[in-house]
Amino acid sequence: MKLNQVLSHTNQVERSKFVNCIDKLCQDLKGNPDLAKQLKKIDGQLKAASGNEITQLFTLIQPLFKQHLKEQLAIGGPQASLLVNILVRDGNCIATIPWIENLYAKEYKEINELSLGLIEDIRQNESSDFERLNRLEIYLECMTTAFNNDLKANRTAKISDDERSILNVLAERLSLSREEIYALEHSVDPIPELGLESALEYLRENGIILINRRRSEVMIADEVIEVLHDVLGKELHDKYVLRILRSFSDADLSNILKNHGYKIRGIERQEKITTIAHSGLSIRNILMTDLHSEDATQNQRKDRIKQLIEDMDLEIPRIGTRLQDRIDVLIEHLRASEEEEFNILSVSGYKELLETLSPPPLSVEDRIRADFEVENKETLDPERLKALSITPLDILYLYSNDEIKALRNDMSLPRRGNPRSQIIDSFASANDKLIENYHLLACRDLQGLQSAGIEIKEADIGVKFEEATRSILEQLEMTVDEDLRKDINTAKDKADIIISLENDDIIIGEAKSFKNGEFSKYSSTSRQVKAYVKRCEANGHRVAQVLIVAPAFSDDFIDAADMDTEINISLLEASGLQKILAAYKQRRNPNFSPKLLTKGGLLKADLISKSI
Repeated sequence: MKLNQVLSHTNQVERSKFVNCIDKLCQDLKGNPDLAKQLKKIDGQLKAASGNEITQLFTLIQPLFKQHLKEQLAIGGPQASLLVNILVRDGNCIATIPWIENLYAKEYKEINELSLGLIEDIRQNESSDFERLNRLEIYLECMTTAFNNDLKANRTAKISDDERSILNVLAERLSLSREEIYALEHSVDPIPELGLESALEYLRENGIILINRRRSEVMIADEVIEVLHDVLGKELHDKYVLRILRSFSDADLSNILKNHGYKIRGIERQEKITTIAHSGLSIRNILMTDLHSEDATQNQRKDRIKQLIEDMDLEIPRIGTRLQDRIDVLIEHLRASEEEEFNILSVSGYKELLETLSPPPLSVEDRIRADFEVENKETLDPERLKALSITPLDILYLYSNDEIKALRNDMSLPRRGNPRSQIIDSFASANDKLIENYHLLACRDLQGLQSAGIEIKEADIGVKFEEATRSILEQLEMTVDEDLRKDINTAKDKADIIISLENDDIIIGEAKSFKNGEFSKYSSTSRQVKAYVKRCEANGHRVAQVLIVAPAFSDDFIDAADMDTEINISLLEASGLQKILAAYKQRRNPNFSPKLLTKGGLLKADLISKSI
């Protein structure tokens, strides 16, 4: 979840520690002209700043925030470090405190068992060769020395930021996994098994997490996770590492395991992937060394990375000539692809993909919960998955290549080309077809929709019209905030669409499909939207406008909306919204602002289209 959204889901008290942290870092960077300009906009009053303004400040002070995190993790102790390692995993950026406690207990047990096993193996090792156990012993001795250095100066034993950076380089050069590093550190500086509340409070005090007390929910913004990945030396999200591993052959996986002393005989493919992914091995080292046989030439290694890029169906125009170059472009491409992946399917397309994968034996929900550690009581709809940074392509990579090919064949898609891309394209095409026939959805023209090749039940037309409206607004790059809509909606009052603007302002949207003629039910519609406005204002948001989309409006409806003094209402015909989207797509650099929909009265789609 983006920082702006995290801030919108917490009150002033809950976000106060994060704001204080940003305020302190801003004071340390006062000489920056861009920062001074941004602070001037808010008169230096961060506590009164909007979520968007705080996000802009965070971007400017990010280098200082990174240094702040390094220092705080160095002095926060092993419990805080382990907790951060859990929170930055894909799927854990939003989680209830009881669920985090459950994940922590599981992680602690595994590290404790591994720690005991490694120490025993090191003690019994009699070899003097530079093999895995000797490398582990070297790191353990260095870790012990770094931890005990403070005792010589009569200070509390701990590993400083500088010592940590040296140990990180040593671990990388010794090809140790993150799992092994945690286990060895646990033997030197034991991780507390209990007392997680104090560790969570420590992270909150230092602006790393925010806690929604009403929901007992911990949130960590995507932007903060990226900085933490940098601090921890993680070049890629775990989900991208899994994609790479699932593109490897069994022989490739065995090479990686063998290079790190793991068993390979009698181990199933899925277990190999899980072991490598959970160990926290450097993906760069895997691609550079571990993947290849010892006698592989440089050209063979380069060709293998080229083949991997082709197998993953990545559109990278220039992959470079050196092995290092090819690994760099692969990692950078995956790092930059997340936003694009969210946009390949609309919310409705994403929802249809999940429904297609739901019947057994595919069991998409179980796989999502297992791979992304999502709590059982969590609803797995597209909006929640997006908040957890889980894209449609992430979902398809939960399945083996054979399963995906079987699904493609069941969907009667062509058998040539990348099957995951074909499946995504099929749902994108279905969504495009709905938008192309948006006017028929608005008029509830069942026969027209079926003639256009859209199989739909009449009872589902209203829901599809709402989903298509959201999709169009998303394509106009408006922030359709489903999490906020869920917060505001009750069993009685359910707004169709919430659009977040700057300064915590919002637009409430209503999509009204109507058969035969012009929409004329103003009294019932106004009662609905006024209830939504009250709910939003009670949650601390200012409603800048109410936008009603319908196939057409009666003159009485238009007049009543113009004369309503309680709320500001804009009316937009469905064909007009379709026209605005078409104009937007035709422009190379479209100039569209949500403010164009806040003029009030019946909006003139032709004028808006020309202004784009």
